[in-house]
Amino acid sequence: MSLALLSLFIPTFFFVSITPGMCMTLALSLGMSVGVRRSLHMMWGELIGVGLVASAAALGVAALMLQFPEAFLFLKLGGGAYLGWLGIQMWQSKGKLVMPEPGSEVAVQGNLQLALNGFITAIANPKGWAFFVTLLPPFLDQSQPLAPQLSVLVALILLLEFICLIIYASGGKALRHLLMDRGNVKLMNRIAGSLMIGVGIWLALG
Repeated sequence: MSLALLSLFIPTFFFVSITPGMCMTLALSLGMSVGVRRSLHMMWGELIGVGLVASAAALGVAALMLQFPEAFLFLKLGGGAYLGWLGIQMWQSKGKLVMPEPGSEVAVQGNLQLALNGFITAIANPKGWAFFVTLLPPFLDQSQPLAPQLSVLVALILLLEFICLIIYASGGKALRHLLMDRGNVKLMNRIAGSLMIGVGIWLALG
């Protein structure tokens, strides 16, 4: 792949990744509720999902998926309902993702479950499929072997996506510390819960 093409590809996909969406909102919410370090588990699940979607789009599978959205309708609705339920739990200041009030203890959600949340959010997002179908193929040279090109592009996409996830999760962590300093733990849980509910609705209805 030429440097000229890379110089166009990198800013294009960084701009798309940094734009607020379901995955970035989820990172912001988890950055608030569990911190950046634990949010990393959601991120590797989300990155696996993004890698699969990008690869499928480049291979033309996504075009079929867009024509038959019922193929992953159940995943969308189920994943959206689950994330919405987590958000309600956070709004009520209970469950495994909330910040505990001083003197209280809250069960911690498992790392694999955090990763599953990210994975479902990534692969069940029809807008993500449509985006990769539209923007990724033009950067592939059909006269050259597909596998090396796709490997480079997907690696760059995952790197850019990871950087953006870290930025959003760090913003959530900063807001978390601000609210913790003021003693507004319940408010922080409600903000994070509202964001999670929004992600769930967005996923189910998007």
